[in-house]
Amino acid sequence: MGTRSRFGFRTGLLFSLLLSFSLFGQTSGDPIGAVTGALRAKEFAKALQLVQPALQRAPTSAQLWTLQGLAYSGEGHKKEALGSFRAALRLSPDYLPALEGAAQIEYDEGSAVAVQHLARILRLRPSDATSHAMLAVLDYKLGDCTGAVQHFQQSGSLASSQPAALQEHGACLVKLRQFDKAVAVFRILMEQNPAEAHARYQLAAVQLIAERPKDTIDTLTPLLQSNHPESRILQLASSAYEAAGDTPNAVRTLRQAIVTDPRNVDLYLDFANLSMDHQSFDVGVDVINSGLKLQPEAAALYVARGILDVQLAKFDEAEADFEKANVLDPAGSLGSVAQGLEAVQSNDPDRALTTVRAKLAKEPDDPYLLYLQAEVLTQKGVDPGSPGFAAALRSAKRAVTLQPSLSAA
Repeated sequence: MGTRSRFGFRTGLLFSLLLSFSLFGQTSGDPIGAVTGALRAKEFAKALQLVQPALQRAPTSAQLWTLQGLAYSGEGHKKEALGSFRAALRLSPDYLPALEGAAQIEYDEGSAVAVQHLARILRLRPSDATSHAMLAVLDYKLGDCTGAVQHFQQSGSLASSQPAALQEHGACLVKLRQFDKAVAVFRILMEQNPAEAHARYQLAAVQLIAERPKDTIDTLTPLLQSNHPESRILQLASSAYEAAGDTPNAVRTLRQAIVTDPRNVDLYLDFANLSMDHQSFDVGVDVINSGLKLQPEAAALYVARGILDVQLAKFDEAEADFEKANVLDPAGSLGSVAQGLEAVQSNDPDRALTTVRAKLAKEPDDPYLLYLQAEVLTQKGVDPGSPGFAAALRSAKRAVTLQPSLSAA
């Protein structure tokens, strides 16, 4: 998203600058007064005709260079306007009208140079809300969420009136794990657009991240009561119901989501996770089978079914699913997972562990291999408190960190 439509310096910037120039007098022979009058009348071509000979007579006047920049801006000649503002700044680096004019053009162009000019403006006017808001947007684009949040907060109500800025502010707060503040920002966004489904969905998603599942459900209720709720709404509601301890509604809404969007692989994976969490492994396998009828090339569905089969001690079926997933996704590590399962099935956990650890030495952050390592160690019958138990626990925790949806881990 560009910055062009947001945070232009004050709506009346041109006229506020002209007001400052009027302090220098407007007699009939005064070039500044004459140029200012033309600009006020929006006679930009006339203003250029007047200012250029004046600049020839007074080439060191930062005021005249800035007036020329304003005239070029009025004509739509941004490159020439920026050149004029920069010339003014070479003569007077802290000349505020030229700083504002240059910063606005550079901001519109997405140039990082705008940051320098905006920072200088803030040194001259520390509480300038517009400069804070513009710096916030630029920091967001540069990936500096810490700086962006600070400037958004100092911009006051200005950023809060801009939906795009609220989106960026909220996204940075989530990235910084300041979830309560993010909820407050996305609530403002939703209240500005109460009929806009996406704004309501965003607030609900952040509420769930902030571990407020009941608030998530309340926020989603108007969308759930519509005639045809979107599958993503139902999917989020299912997660919220489950987090709130209401598994029947979690299952109901997730089934409704699958009916609404039957080719969405993620919905089947969510159902597999629910099945894992509640040890309803057979039910999970049945739902995954339904998904595979529609998406027979989805490697993730074979992985999910294989994990469920492991829990049912159906190692042959699990091995076949992992091998199929490996064929569909040869870049993955599922071939080693299948070999490990084969070793487990043949009651040779030591060989399984050797196979998995050899692959982990090359791919230490593969969640499936880490999960299987924990599974094999468990199959070996490690005792709580033993080194093997500690190793299994570390492996399972690492798998969950890398892939939170891998509920088997």
